[in-house]
Amino acid sequence: MNTPRNRPDRPAKPPRLADWLLNWFCAPHLREEVLGDLHERYALRMTRLGETKAQWRYWREVLAYVRPAMIKRQPSEYPKPTNSAMLRNYLKIAFRNLVRQKVYSFINIGGLAVGMTVAILIGLWIYDELSFNKYYQHYDRIAQVMQHQTINGNTATGPAIPIPLANELRTVYGTDFKHVLLSSWTEGHILSIGTKKFWKNGNYIEPEAPDMFSLKMIKGTRTGLKEPYSIMISESVANAFFGTGDPMGKLLKIDNQIAVKVTGVYEDLPYNTQFNNLDYMVPWQVNVAIRDWVKNSQDKWDNNSFQLFVQLADQADMDNVSAKIKDAKVANVRKELAQFKPEIFLQPMKNWHLYSEFKNGVNVGGQIQFVWLFGIIGIFVLLLACINFMNLSTARSEKRAKEVGIRKAVGSIRGQLIGQFFSESLLVVLIAFVLSLLLVQLILPFFNEVAAKKMAILWSTPLFWIASIGFTVLTGIIAGSYPAFYLSSFQPVKVLKGTFQVGRFASLPRKVLVVIQFTVSVTLIIGTIIVFRQIQYAKNRPMGYSRNGLLYVQTTTADIHNHYDAFRSDLLQSGAVTEIAESESPLTGVWNVNGGFDWDGKDPNQQPDFAVVGVTYEFGKTIGWQFTEGRDFSRTFGTDSTSMVINEAAVKFMGLKNPVGKTIREGNLRYKIIGVIKDMVMESPYEPARQTFFYISNFPSNFINIRMNPTMSASEAVSKIGGVFQKYNPTAPFDYKFADAEYTKKFAAEEHIGTLASFFAILAILISCLGIFGLASFIAEQRTKEIGVRKVLGASVLNLWGLLSKDFVFLVLIAFGIATPIAYYFLSDWLQNYTYHTDISWWIFAASGSGALLITLLTVSFQSIKAALMNPVKSLRSE
Repeated sequence: MNTPRNRPDRPAKPPRLADWLLNWFCAPHLREEVLGDLHERYALRMTRLGETKAQWRYWREVLAYVRPAMIKRQPSEYPKPTNSAMLRNYLKIAFRNLVRQKVYSFINIGGLAVGMTVAILIGLWIYDELSFNKYYQHYDRIAQVMQHQTINGNTATGPAIPIPLANELRTVYGTDFKHVLLSSWTEGHILSIGTKKFWKNGNYIEPEAPDMFSLKMIKGTRTGLKEPYSIMISESVANAFFGTGDPMGKLLKIDNQIAVKVTGVYEDLPYNTQFNNLDYMVPWQVNVAIRDWVKNSQDKWDNNSFQLFVQLADQADMDNVSAKIKDAKVANVRKELAQFKPEIFLQPMKNWHLYSEFKNGVNVGGQIQFVWLFGIIGIFVLLLACINFMNLSTARSEKRAKEVGIRKAVGSIRGQLIGQFFSESLLVVLIAFVLSLLLVQLILPFFNEVAAKKMAILWSTPLFWIASIGFTVLTGIIAGSYPAFYLSSFQPVKVLKGTFQVGRFASLPRKVLVVIQFTVSVTLIIGTIIVFRQIQYAKNRPMGYSRNGLLYVQTTTADIHNHYDAFRSDLLQSGAVTEIAESESPLTGVWNVNGGFDWDGKDPNQQPDFAVVGVTYEFGKTIGWQFTEGRDFSRTFGTDSTSMVINEAAVKFMGLKNPVGKTIREGNLRYKIIGVIKDMVMESPYEPARQTFFYISNFPSNFINIRMNPTMSASEAVSKIGGVFQKYNPTAPFDYKFADAEYTKKFAAEEHIGTLASFFAILAILISCLGIFGLASFIAEQRTKEIGVRKVLGASVLNLWGLLSKDFVFLVLIAFGIATPIAYYFLSDWLQNYTYHTDISWWIFAASGSGALLITLLTVSFQSIKAALMNPVKSLRSE
């Protein structure tokens, strides 16, 4: 009977950990002899003493070798090559490998070039976003004064403030501020001189503005606005009006009403600044002088219609000052306004662009979310390209195994081999980087258009080249690390004896990397579909009026209003229009919000908040609003001048069951509700419609709304309409906007994100497919003889195609299973930002998975079918 210690069939394998320890500390020239002796004694003890005692004594002998004589390295008899010589040799071998393996070199370089192109484009986009407004010298000290107001339990945040707040900050908190500047909103006005007239955007602002915003003056000084009735213009405006002539001292007219003298010309502000469209500045006192409503608002705390910018004093802290001025408004308003709990705070310039969104009084971020999103996408897309390099390098390990074995046999240590493989990866990455710069230069105009940017490669910026070098080296290290450490670990004895096998699980890391690739790609596909689905969902939302054939023109003078009946008659007689009307707000926005209304049955705790739009009688017919109750305004009813049409949201807010005929009170004024219309989407298409009142206005309005005749071509109709406008308002250019085009602009941010996501998704799929193609071609090459044998034994092309494709299909299915919950989690969270949003349907995931699977099969099938159709005689000839 055999005892446990007498089993001649059991292999004599010493403890692996002990062998590893000996290999680590023992000098290379003694290692083979020592290991041989130890292994012989271990095999003998296994037979005589048993496994336990043999292992114990093996460990004791190994530890006994830990002494200086066994550790000391023997100097090499060969001269040590210099670093430059070694590097030159590494690069020469790397270049030869690239030339010899053209297909794999193309896949590696092409994939890395695409990945690096995406990373550079995203890097430029992120740099542009993070440098927004940094053009201004006092960037860290400038802020906009904003306020929170709580209405019916909801806190709204906005930049509109009353004029008296400026004086309050100057007098009570003056030591905390260097500048306190009142400003109008950036408005469009007609600038003219002689026969030249242009529609330009500008602000009425206090004279210290050029100094606070550190404008770069081309002509004049920053004190130019201190002169009464002056104007400072941008360089592009100066060129448009005066060409190469001197604009200083020349008179321009604003809206053909007031003349102002040019006292300065400043450099156009960069595109990535808050005031990039600021064509001119006019002193604030001019605004007060020419507008009665502004003059009457000098001491009114309830008129939130203005902007206020500040620059902190040198010793002041932004957060401390913001907390200090919190009650600057509530302490000065009457009880009716104090119930809205106004809280004043400072929004630093550094947050204007990236952290501009507030929800219920809390800053929830903004554009910074997309900076993080695209930064992560850029990293992942670059990682996909690196994965291709890793996969193809390790997949061809058997091709490089003998090279590694021979190099180790002639004295190469592992560190030198790692250096060799890293040099190959760095060479590939360097070539890919040069190619990526060319691709970026070609793609950048398209990318700028899609991203609504004006970016350029920062060729002359040292930071760009430092970042590029670091980026290239880092990419090379990431791409080359796994192949370098994996290939350099091969045992030379096994390789040269021909007994080297990559192992059963050698392909597992490659499969994991392929799964990561397609997880990223499928997630991007799902995200792109849902973004565009959300946009389309909002676009298909009922509008409450008809946008087709509807245009509007903004007016800045009373010329048309003063001759409105004749103007309207001429337009109708031209045959180009079917109806026209005036309005105080554009169809795509609300310019006036009022809370001073009362009605029977009103909850005393309810705080009214209504959008109020003054219109003329034909407004409803012009835009085609839709009634649910009552009737439209009519000139035949004299009482309609004190009547209102309200929307469904207003009915719901007021709690009215039978609204038609009810009375709405505003101070001493009384308005009778004559009709209820369906909610019109005038603001965000993703949010509920605001409760809105429409009333008849007898004052000059801001907009002329025109319904074009559908039987006439748009170009002909616009030409005729323009002629009538020039007749009644000859001093203004005919600047019109189509309602549907302006409404489409509301989706610009989401469409930019969707287009960029789809662009990156396509490139990610392309990179993944390059990798799959390379792996498929390698596997087909590796299994050539197996395919030949199977064909001889009767396997069909379909059988062989399935054999070579099934592994990739399985990996894509795993990736789909991982990507689905990830995409669902993040996109569900993103959709919650919109009150009016689409749902996430199952078919989106099914379509994305099916698309990824189809792309994979098409990619793999080329190599699979090519291998399956190969003549088995050729593949088996060597046997």
